[in-house]
Amino acid sequence: MSWEITGMSAVCALGDTVADIHGALSAGESGLAPVSTFDASKYRGGVAYEVPDRTRPGVDEPLRATRWLVHVVREALADAGLPEPEPGTPVFVGTTHREMRTAELWWQHDAPLSPADLHFTSALRSAFGLHNVQTVASACAASLYGLGMGTDLMALGEADTVVVAGTDSITESSFGGFDRIQSPPPDTIRAFDRSRRGMIMGEGAVAVVLRRAGTHPGRVHGRVRGVSMNCDASHPTAPDSAGVVRAITDAHERAAIAPDDIDLVVVHGSGTPQSDLAETVALREVFKAAEPGPLVTAIKGGMGHISGGAGLMNLVVALEAIRTRSLPPVSDLTDPIEEASELRVVSGEPATGRFATAQVHAVGMGGINAVAIAEGAAR
Repeated sequence: MSWEITGMSAVCALGDTVADIHGALSAGESGLAPVSTFDASKYRGGVAYEVPDRTRPGVDEPLRATRWLVHVVREALADAGLPEPEPGTPVFVGTTHREMRTAELWWQHDAPLSPADLHFTSALRSAFGLHNVQTVASACAASLYGLGMGTDLMALGEADTVVVAGTDSITESSFGGFDRIQSPPPDTIRAFDRSRRGMIMGEGAVAVVLRRAGTHPGRVHGRVRGVSMNCDASHPTAPDSAGVVRAITDAHERAAIAPDDIDLVVVHGSGTPQSDLAETVALREVFKAAEPGPLVTAIKGGMGHISGGAGLMNLVVALEAIRTRSLPPVSDLTDPIEEASELRVVSGEPATGRFATAQVHAVGMGGINAVAIAEGAAR
């Protein structure tokens, strides 16, 4: 069983279309810049991956996460040929912070705040008439959890069309928290590199429209073959490689594929010592008998960690890599960790070739793991 992706859209520090984001990643570009909307002098780290969309430079604005969500959902619906969706179409929104930044601005007397603003339903109802909106708040795996919930709903025959999205803006409280626990703070994200020091916050939104195969005549970007979700609760913050292995193998079973069928993997790749280690160990275990094994990359070095939307962003970049036959490299990877030596990690220049099937990861605190298997439209 598979579900067709007929519309997709994204925005982050690197651009406001999936093609532009993929192109910037392939060119080795980075959206990293000095923090512009709150006083960073009180923190040790002063950089982040911000979306450059504020009306007045240096002045923050409320409801940016909601604004991006409406934008990407509108673009994805239009891409799918559904500019006026059925009001009851299920929408799953993965998020880590929801509108926490707006609440911070309200607390500082810099912006008004209505309780309705803390949920995305009112904005999506106003923009599109959509009212069946579910917020998924499973940390960094939120949007892939939403994808899994959406495909489960369709498998049960409860829906023929589902919208899945993720959105988050950078909050000062979370920025400050990460600034305190990462010592010294990282100056960029170096996934799989020996010099990696942690992750840096990014922001943005991403959306896809899923439709049951054979129910529409339009273009197809790709197909979701299977989504796995688990929560091993092994540690409050550090991922467990065994839990990641279980998520990968379950995704393979749901997709009815073998490790040899995977052409490329877009990992979570947060650049933290424990998370990168857990993912590399898991990949070595799963693909130990595959020859030559999949190509492996990570994209957070270009756009930062966009929190709830991170997993779904990995998915749309993977589909664009399949379409263009170009897989972006891992940014700033010059001295790979030993555990990655047996993997085909892409560094330096994009890897080119004919790809068919992708595996994408999202790994969150508390042992929250999600893995999706997708294939390109041409297969």
